[in-house]
Amino acid sequence: MVIKYFDAPDIKEQVDSIISDLELSHILPQLVYCVRSKDSKAKRTIARIHGLSRIWQGVLNTHPTYIIEVINETFGKMKEEEKEKTLIHELLHIPGGFSGGFRPHKGYVERKTVEKLYKRIKKIRAERKK
Repeated sequence: MVIKYFDAPDIKEQVDSIISDLELSHILPQLVYCVRSKDSKAKRTIARIHGLSRIWQGVLNTHPTYIIEVINETFGKMKEEEKEKTLIHELLHIPGGFSGGFRPHKGYVERKTVEKLYKRIKKIRAERKK
């Protein structure tokens, strides 16, 4: 089967909420798109982020853009808490300069950083409900 991609407005809404709640001001939400893929051959992948590289930006005369892809077969089976942590993880790959490039796992995009931000977002949302 060939991998298929579908617009994911539910994921986009969640990503925009994370960006806003965590005040990730270096990320331009209007330039982050979200898709759901089906029939991916990826075995251990839950989600991935794609960036529009500088050469593509230059040729197309456009801004840096990112796409967060959630792989339906794995992401869809997860608990909501784990889905949110996964999206936080993917957003952490976007560098401060919002250049189209990526931050590596080592030293920044790590489980402890994701856990810290997840706790922070839960606290922010709990306080908002008061």
